[in-house]
Amino acid sequence: MHKYEMIIYWSDEDDAFVVDVPELPGCMAHGDSREDALQAANEAVEFWVETAREEGRPVPEPKGRRLMYA
Repeated sequence: MHKYEMIIYWSDEDDAFVVDVPELPGCMAHGDSREDALQAANEAVEFWVETAREEGRPVPEPKGRRLMYA
């Protein structure tokens, strides 16, 4: 299991919970509940990492600390 920071929020536009994985560009998921969204996000992270490795792209190491936003 990877330990990337995940940001979960409710999206009125999507009518769903959305999870963004900021350390992995473009890696996002959604679900009807927080639990569904987090499960989908974990699957998305696995897919992102697997695809990056298959394509020879670098896979960033999880920072292991909270990211800073301004």
